[in-house]
Amino acid sequence: MLKKLPLPLWTIALPILAWLAYFLPLESIGSFGTGLLVVFLIGSVLAAVHHAEVVAHKVGEPFGTLILALAVTTIEVALIVSLMLTGGPGTEELARDTVFAAVMIILTGMIGICLLAGGVKFRQQRFSLDGVKAALVALTAILTLTLVLPNYTTSITGPTYSNAQLIFVAIISLILYGTFVLVQTVRHRDFFLPPGNDDKGIETHAEPPTKGVALSSGLLLLVCLGIVVLLAKSLAPDIENAVISAGAPKMLVGVIIAAVVLLPEGLAAYNAARKNRLQTSLNLALGSALATIGLTIPAVSIVSLVSGLTITLGIDTKSVTLLLLSLFTVMLSLGSGRTNILQGVVLLTIFAAYLFTIVAP
Repeated sequence: MLKKLPLPLWTIALPILAWLAYFLPLESIGSFGTGLLVVFLIGSVLAAVHHAEVVAHKVGEPFGTLILALAVTTIEVALIVSLMLTGGPGTEELARDTVFAAVMIILTGMIGICLLAGGVKFRQQRFSLDGVKAALVALTAILTLTLVLPNYTTSITGPTYSNAQLIFVAIISLILYGTFVLVQTVRHRDFFLPPGNDDKGIETHAEPPTKGVALSSGLLLLVCLGIVVLLAKSLAPDIENAVISAGAPKMLVGVIIAAVVLLPEGLAAYNAARKNRLQTSLNLALGSALATIGLTIPAVSIVSLVSGLTITLGIDTKSVTLLLLSLFTVMLSLGSGRTNILQGVVLLTIFAAYLFTIVAP
């Protein structure tokens, strides 16, 4: 009888096959080869997040959701930088579009689905109000400084920062995110634990993996992240060409990148909400939003300064309105420590409006 593997076979096989496919001349066989690379890219993203979840389960909350958020953000930064370095018109707005899309998907789509799913099954769900407040305070400040303020600076024309301003905002973003991580993991760790749970967190529903399995997942996570970076760079031109050929707005590229990267994490958050672990869902969602903007902006700022590329960060008036509406609604929805289906429906309605105004601006 074959011994059962401690990790799912697909999470081991897919990254290995992806590495093999990368070095084979699959582009020479046309669209089939490109489609195969896309499948391996998505599979590697899913495998990366699975291994991050294994490591996260071993270390417990809130360190687990932090590891998962950092893994997802690493993938997102790799995709953005790969597309930026390929050049072409519109790449100066790619980081802004992707970060804004990720934030809107998380605040309205991911949280909305979690609140709706949990409300349908459990009527009301509870969470730690202190942890949510800490995350939203930091998130509001970073979003305003990186996506709104550039529209009103006067050093240079347009919704862009000068080099000095870009360096300042990158440092401020890192400080805000670093402070949040310190609060989450050291100073006020209990803020991010479910109400009524002890310091061991909420991962008591299953046996944690052994040290060997966790170490294997950590190594496989690095393997997955490496091939994601390489495949993203290889497929970058095809993603842009597909959007342009479909006659869709260029900002849809950012939405596609954010959706691909956040899909596995969104599924993890949804599953947690369905198991009445809303605190885990909110830790994943808000932590991912903070990591996305708090780490992506500094990363693309460094790329911009080193390569001489100009990046546009300021969002337009329509996007500012949707962003402020989303933040205000999330704050009201999560302001009592309890949620129900109404908040979920309202957030999903805003998410639908965001997607509709991309296609029909």
